[in-house]
Amino acid sequence: MKRGESVDFNDTEGLLKSVAQEWDGSMKLTSKPRKKDKNGQIAAAAAAGAMVAGPAGAAVGGILGSLYEGEARGRVDVKVKYMPIPELPLKREKYKVKGGLEGVMWATLYEKQVERIRKNLPEGAADPHLGGSDLEFCCFVTHDMTGCSCAIYRSLEKKMIAVSFRGTCELVDLVTDASIIQETWVKGEDINDKNAAKVHVGFRNSLESISRKLKELVLASVSPGDDISDYDLIVTGHSLGGALSTLFTADVGEFGIDAGRGLPQLEPSEPWWSSLASNFFEKEEPTEKTPPPRPKSLRMYNFGSPRVGNAEFVARFDSLVGNGIDEAYRIVNGEDVVARLPRTVNALNFVSIGYEHCGPTVLITVPEEAEEAQALVWVEGKSEGQCPVRDGTPLTSPLSKGSLLGDIISEVSSSESDIEDGLRRATDSLSKLTTAMKGRLATFDVSDIPGLVGIDKKFVEREAKIIKSIFSGDALSHHMEDQYYMAMGRACGFVAILGEEVRPMANLLESQEKEVQGFITMASEERV
Repeated sequence: MKRGESVDFNDTEGLLKSVAQEWDGSMKLTSKPRKKDKNGQIAAAAAAGAMVAGPAGAAVGGILGSLYEGEARGRVDVKVKYMPIPELPLKREKYKVKGGLEGVMWATLYEKQVERIRKNLPEGAADPHLGGSDLEFCCFVTHDMTGCSCAIYRSLEKKMIAVSFRGTCELVDLVTDASIIQETWVKGEDINDKNAAKVHVGFRNSLESISRKLKELVLASVSPGDDISDYDLIVTGHSLGGALSTLFTADVGEFGIDAGRGLPQLEPSEPWWSSLASNFFEKEEPTEKTPPPRPKSLRMYNFGSPRVGNAEFVARFDSLVGNGIDEAYRIVNGEDVVARLPRTVNALNFVSIGYEHCGPTVLITVPEEAEEAQALVWVEGKSEGQCPVRDGTPLTSPLSKGSLLGDIISEVSSSESDIEDGLRRATDSLSKLTTAMKGRLATFDVSDIPGLVGIDKKFVEREAKIIKSIFSGDALSHHMEDQYYMAMGRACGFVAILGEEVRPMANLLESQEKEVQGFITMASEERV
């Protein structure tokens, strides 16, 4: 291409012809494949050695003959057409986070929230933006048979890698979700061991299909010369993706990024670096004793995640928080039924398959009206009350506080009496019992019946609420992306509606404004 000539950048073929360069020449061969059959040269070397030094010379000659590969001979003619790399600094365009549904503007909501956080940060504090100005999409990993899929993003500026698991969207995913059978978390452990950590067999098999390749790609996502220990790793996912993010976080949190295997197993892993190119190890070449690397920090935030394992697995996961996992939160929108499944089918001690939640719950809700400003967000362990997503204890004493019999007995026994006469005492007690029964029966409803046979009233109310939400449609609608988008907007003090511009809540009450600012401050302190 000559100076001054115009170039049509839409003409790909013409552009290649004008920019592409060619090189042809001859190169001397400097290496060759190792010889497979060396019997002839070993015999010749042994004979020559025997002639010089007898049997000892024959032995030495044979050894040398087995090691000798010979010189590489010959030349190869090469003709190459290539595109030259421009000698300019590489400018990466920032990736804009998109929603699965058209009109869901996660990037806009996030940017507005970051701006609110910045206003509350002290001078000199670190920038709260996770992605920096160079957030980019790296790759998408998927498995044709299991349907397990995951995307990797990174910011070299922030030294951050994000792993995002896709939720249920194909028929094969429904098969994965439907099973409630469990297997041991660590492959090879005894499934009949009551103390073994067990997880959903469908979730484990799905993640197993891509886990090893995923970890290889995470290790390869760092900038040349960097180490994964310099990077923050964030794991997320929605629905089925939330379950997979939990398992992946548990694996990395306990064992590091072990790319020598898929998920945890009793058998020894292959060297975790064996499938990675040597140019990833500019600092130091790993050895057999080098443990799998760990990220600088590991955080998990998932949305609408189903339960993934039994109580032993949950205890194992929770023990890693602060000791391998820096932070883990499970965000649940309103009556989302998926976040309450699989059910603990041994709730009444009929069968032995149990499921529990990992990590604290963050409960968000969709407003009935766009500008509605009521309770915004509830965080387990930081807000008052018990988590409404957990099953709780189904069995209780018929005489416990809150039950029909318990309240009546409590009312009678708490009354003071100094009556000495036996007949008068009995008459008085009967009168008080009658009064207490009338008062308590006035508030009696159907939910009090289970308490008479020792089933917890709150447990029944939760189960009834789930059934009601299924028939009303809220159970499934609250699981959808647009509903999580609205609820997350509300949790941050914004109106986020599908297809509309994100805007601050116009009538946010002073009490709710303080609540929003409180959570913003909490998030700011954690990031600092």
